Amino acid sequence: MVRRPNLEYSTAAILSLVSMLLDSAESERCVAEPVAEPVAEPEVPEPKMEPLPCATTRVEPERQYVYQGTFTPSKRGMTIPACSVCDMEVPNAFEQAVQFIILCVEPSTSAPQITNPACRLNVIKMYEEYEYIQEGDIMLGVVIGVNSYMVNYMHLNEAYKRRLCVEVLPQYYRHLVDLGVAIKILNYHPSLIPNRTLGYHVYDSCGDAAKAVRSVFQILSGIREPVPNYSCRGNRSIAGFIGDVTSETTVPVAQILSLFGYSQISSGATDISLSDRVTFPYFFRTLQSDHGNYFVLSKLLKHFGWTWIGILRVDDYGGEKEHQLLTNYLSSDGICVEFTIKLRSVLETDEQIMRYKEIIKKSSSRVFVLCGTIITGAIETLRSFINEFDSRTVVVSYSISANYHIMDYALEIFNGSLGMTQRIPSFIDIPIMKDYLEKFRPSKFPEDKLLEDIWMQYHSCMSKDKNKNNLYEQVYGLPLYNCTGKESIMKVRHFDYTLYSPHVGFAAEIMAYAIYDMQMSIDNKIPGKIRNTANYRNQLHHYLKNLQYKSFSKTMSFDNNGELLDKYLFYYLTIKSYKEFAISHVGWFMPQEALDQKFNINTSNLRWRTDDSKIPISQCSDKCVPGFRKASKYGAPVCCYNCVMCSEGEISTTVSYLLFTDSENCFKCPDMEWPNENRNQCVAKIVEFLSYRNDVISVFFSSISILFFMITLVILGIFITHWDTPIVRANNRILSFLLLVSIKLSFLSVFLFLGRPVDITCMLRIITFGITFSIAVSSLLAKTIMVYIAFKATKPGSSWRKWVGVKLSNSVVLFCSSIQIIICMTWLAISPPFQELDLHTYPGTIIIQCNEGSAIGFYSVIGYMGLLAAVSFVLAFLARTLPDSFNEAKYITFSMLLFCSVWITMIPAYLSTKGKNTVCVEIFAIVTSSAGLLGCIFLPKCYIIVFKPEINTKSHLLETKPHNYANAKSA
Repeated sequence: MVRRPNLEYSTAAILSLVSMLLDSAESERCVAEPVAEPVAEPEVPEPKMEPLPCATTRVEPERQYVYQGTFTPSKRGMTIPACSVCDMEVPNAFEQAVQFIILCVEPSTSAPQITNPACRLNVIKMYEEYEYIQEGDIMLGVVIGVNSYMVNYMHLNEAYKRRLCVEVLPQYYRHLVDLGVAIKILNYHPSLIPNRTLGYHVYDSCGDAAKAVRSVFQILSGIREPVPNYSCRGNRSIAGFIGDVTSETTVPVAQILSLFGYSQISSGATDISLSDRVTFPYFFRTLQSDHGNYFVLSKLLKHFGWTWIGILRVDDYGGEKEHQLLTNYLSSDGICVEFTIKLRSVLETDEQIMRYKEIIKKSSSRVFVLCGTIITGAIETLRSFINEFDSRTVVVSYSISANYHIMDYALEIFNGSLGMTQRIPSFIDIPIMKDYLEKFRPSKFPEDKLLEDIWMQYHSCMSKDKNKNNLYEQVYGLPLYNCTGKESIMKVRHFDYTLYSPHVGFAAEIMAYAIYDMQMSIDNKIPGKIRNTANYRNQLHHYLKNLQYKSFSKTMSFDNNGELLDKYLFYYLTIKSYKEFAISHVGWFMPQEALDQKFNINTSNLRWRTDDSKIPISQCSDKCVPGFRKASKYGAPVCCYNCVMCSEGEISTTVSYLLFTDSENCFKCPDMEWPNENRNQCVAKIVEFLSYRNDVISVFFSSISILFFMITLVILGIFITHWDTPIVRANNRILSFLLLVSIKLSFLSVFLFLGRPVDITCMLRIITFGITFSIAVSSLLAKTIMVYIAFKATKPGSSWRKWVGVKLSNSVVLFCSSIQIIICMTWLAISPPFQELDLHTYPGTIIIQCNEGSAIGFYSVIGYMGLLAAVSFVLAFLARTLPDSFNEAKYITFSMLLFCSVWITMIPAYLSTKGKNTVCVEIFAIVTSSAGLLGCIFLPKCYIIVFKPEINTKSHLLETKPHNYANAKSA
């Protein structure tokens, strides 16, 4: 969708232009060059120039003329036969503009219409034109508003008013000087424009849109009274235009030049509408638009942590547009606006000023932003807020920094202000320029009217023209004196200012390089073409878009919006008096750099406008300290919030803005870390496992295991020592030795559960105690079976005698243990246990544990071991009533009862605990069950061997107790 051009600036301008253009021209014979309509093709030859007689009538300055005539159509356009000017045909582009204006300004009235309609346009003459011409083979049109504005002035001896340009701005005159220097340097360059010279035709727009448009047509026509769409300088080749310095005058100029296809480079216009490449395809600028300006301003506020601000802006269209841009960027950066004050261009009433003062006094924000182009009436209102601005910091937008002379009207307000500007590097920005500028005096340049005006306005020097002296004394109300002639332009305020940047000279340089690129392209395509006849219209902008300008080891170019991207400089203004002030550069912002390299700010040496001279804090709510986060208040702006502690497992770090920190949000620590007590830093989690160093229970289990291991060794030694005693032989000493070894290994397996688990220990711990316990229980099962067989075999003629012997017991142990070994090997082969880090069971703790890998494998091992124990328990229970001399079954019964009780209790305890507690449950089950087997099976025998050796005889063992025998028989 094509955006419609902004006609705000151009309507009044073109209307006034039509008024001025219909005035009679100077009497002379000129060569008229018809200006063709804009065409789409890049290379179109210029129309053949033909001489055109101009019957003109000179307009005397003392008289006021009223145009009367009719517009009559022709084949090519409109003719103006009754204007006493050349009978010229107007091309369609200008015809459309004129027709549009005439339709827009047609009066709406109920009065009777005139039968013979006539156009009446009053023309107000200029009091003085400011024009500078240096002819060259290639001309640059330049429109610069050196004077601030225009007023209607009528001298006492005159009967009508004329337009008078007033208040020369030295910094804008410096642009003219830079332009002249730049053109001289470019012409001196032998390879840039060989055999050709650059020239310029400059007009002062006086800050007036209508005057700016008139100046464009004056340059195109080549004479002061412009002949629309004709050039009265037939040999002039205009390449493009430079200017203006303000958006108000640049937009209408750009609309006119876009119709004719002339490229234009502005040195100060920041209006965002000029970025529309459909409406303004030929427009470029040496700076960024207000989009970039307020983007950087918002980033600057965010950098300092100023999230609660007040805004003061001018109550006009430009101020409203800039205010919308600013608030959009502030919102995206989380900055809130407490209040907005609209300053009118006229002085406010006392009641309104008091209301504004109350708003400022009650505000909690310590930073105010001034946006828009502040004019004199608004400045007067600002001056009434001097007391209210005390201890407040003012941040000024780029538009105010570019018009820094306005700060002179309210020095107290701008003292301690922070601003920004766009600095352009140029070859004319060199120290030797100051020596050159020292020579600028009216005595050396008597034809320079603006230089003379500066001497009169800023040095109060008399001119040689008495009428001009009287005029200035009346307009400015200042007395003039005879000067010594030694006055220097360098002492004129703002002429050699720290914030000055040579945008106009740089624009001329850019234009020259584009002309060079275009000429080289034409020479390569058409070698025989005459160089001076190049048609720059509708073509030069292609080369401007593709231009790569190298300066000071860096390359600059125009972006897609025709804007030149370069660094922003931030400054801090300290004003003690009108003559004593200091500008401190505090940093820069590079839009084209990476995010972490955009800002470079250092304010350590500044004394801010606060009670403690430190960086001001402007926030709706106190910043949240680390460990807390922001929680929105109901119905309040996002910048007003409460601070709540971060949730468990989360921290809030500090978002640093120089000396300010603020915790925006909480976020979780990495898996291996946990918040500290203040929840402002992630620290390593506590690692938990059964450690030999830090856990007393590990020492306890180690001691118990070693103790029982030693007891087992002692019992084994006793059995070995009493190898041939009846009690050892009667209970199958091989199985007893095997049982003792397995119990001993069970006690040693406890050490696999202690210490930091690793994959190998995780695999060995479960497998070891599973196999050793299976061997032990298998041995008990074999013992039980052998007791029962031995009892049966004592009967005469019993068939059980053939089963008596070690083969059966060994086979039972081997068979039952082999099944457990097969289960363990299958488990290891399919899904072995491994080390696991449990990060979530206990907050802030990493539990290093063993994962079974396969739950089926784990419970298969435990289940099979329980099955063996259950079978042994049942058989032992059935054999408990056999004669005592052969009966070991009662002890096996008690041991299996203890064993099964321990492991049945262990299962729910194992499932309900986590971390090292689970390991403790496993160790307790291993130690308890092993100790139960050891105590129930071997301690009674050791007691007999050691303390009752008299009954450790064969005869005693062969004794049969009647009651036991009877009980066994009945069983």
